Amino acid sequence: MATLVTMPKLGLTMTEGVVSRWHKKEGDAVEKGDLLLEVSTDKITNEVEAGDSGVLRRILAAEGEVAQVGQVLAIIAGADEDISELLGQANSGTGVEYSDTAKAEQELSYRQKQDSGPVQRKGFIKASPAAKKCARDNDIDLSLVTGTGPGGRIVEKDVQAFVENNRKKIKVSPAAARMAEDTGVSLETIRKDGRIMKEDVAAAVKSSALQAEDRRIAATAMRQVIADRMTRSWHTAPMVTLNIETDVSELKAFRERLRGACEARGVKLSYNDIFIKMCARGLMEYPMLNAGYEGDKIVLHANANIGLAVALEGGLIVPNVKAAQRKTLTEIAAETDDLVEKAQNGRLTKDEMTGGTFTITNLGMFGITSFSPIINQPESAILGINAMIDRPVLVNGEIAVRPVMNLSLTFDHRIVDGADAARFLARIKELVENPLLLLL
Repeated sequence: MATLVTMPKLGLTMTEGVVSRWHKKEGDAVEKGDLLLEVSTDKITNEVEAGDSGVLRRILAAEGEVAQVGQVLAIIAGADEDISELLGQANSGTGVEYSDTAKAEQELSYRQKQDSGPVQRKGFIKASPAAKKCARDNDIDLSLVTGTGPGGRIVEKDVQAFVENNRKKIKVSPAAARMAEDTGVSLETIRKDGRIMKEDVAAAVKSSALQAEDRRIAATAMRQVIADRMTRSWHTAPMVTLNIETDVSELKAFRERLRGACEARGVKLSYNDIFIKMCARGLMEYPMLNAGYEGDKIVLHANANIGLAVALEGGLIVPNVKAAQRKTLTEIAAETDDLVEKAQNGRLTKDEMTGGTFTITNLGMFGITSFSPIINQPESAILGINAMIDRPVLVNGEIAVRPVMNLSLTFDHRIVDGADAARFLARIKELVENPLLLLL
């Protein structure tokens, strides 16, 4: 019996997802439970399994395409089963209007021609957003491009191949070709009978500069989530930021002494790992920094689930180390390495993304010496780690050059009083300047 594969609802607030990868192609046999595709949403990549066995007869959403929750992504059916009725039910997700069964059958027949090679679309042209943009940028008529994507869909590489094939037919001098490549001018945009010369490219460069327009790009799903959460945090909590200077000489020596032992256990100990351990200790001693609002009550969390902000292309994500107060430095280091690797490859689970009670964000590698991080709701505080800088300081009445660092703590003043926040920050300073206290 034929089955519709739809975009799953993977969270209470999810309204759409991105088809990030198909693990099967049209015509492949699938068994119930087989990994069928991957869906990206809210910064997480989720794997979708086949709900029934059969043949993947039709893919209705290409890789990179955004689909609404419940939208049909594919059809699984028997090899010879009539799926025209299902195609009619799925028309809202295919970009093809099926007014009756006959049209559905025509489309089915058309798509089956893929087996014999690429086909050229006429009338309605189904193309990915990237392909449409590439066509606009290169002044290409999409009706002339052959689609090789699922269902004959035109994808970006099809347009690029069309441009490249036509570029070979353009007569251009070597100097003009080099100039066009250096300046980013598309030779296809230069209208000239005969050979394109260097002065033609120069004129195109000047014209392009005069006609340059502001670009508007669609916000990614990740950027929309970040924007929503930062806005809600800003309007929810009255935030105050405290800064304190620390001497990190002992911290650097502490890490150096432990580095070899950690590497022998297969982990790399970072400053972030040490700060997670220190903050976990501080949060157990100052529980209001490890709290959050829930309705009209303040929840004091039993565990320090410490999130680490990880920068990704186009945004950031905050996986968290659960119950960090109970873990050794090597356990924390191994877990953070795993979380960062998963974050960079889109493999974080929902559990690893939720349940955080406190966050650490590190901008020190960029030379930042002070900033005001925004609280990751519904937490009550976030610690910003800044750059280590060598500068003259007074030590025992004498001037010496020492490595120093500012720590920036932002807290929710609804929950945390300034005095408590200052005591917590002073405690972290104490641990930084004497890391051996972690052994007590």
